[in-house]
Amino acid sequence: MTLSILDTYTIVNPPQGDAKVNKRILHRYQIAKGHLEKVISMIKNGSYCIDIVHQSLAIQAALKKADDEVLRNHLETCVSDAIKRGDSKKAINEVVGVLKKR
Repeated sequence: MTLSILDTYTIVNPPQGDAKVNKRILHRYQIAKGHLEKVISMIKNGSYCIDIVHQSLAIQAALKKADDEVLRNHLETCVSDAIKRGDSKKAINEVVGVLKKR
């Protein structure tokens, strides 16, 4: 069985001090959810197209900020731990793979 770097870190039992980071990440995704709910409502109500696009852009910005927080946390915890264990190549490849998708 192959384990991912993510298998060494769970949000259920985060390293000490990460509860604050997880709360900030969750808040960012909740902001995006609120924007998405607004877009759905706007479409159902026949809102002006440009207003919908503006709201969609807000969703994308909120998701980017959330993703940035998750990635920062991953680098500071999972990747840092992997490098200390000697798994730097695997950790770096995993992050590069995600960055290629951005």
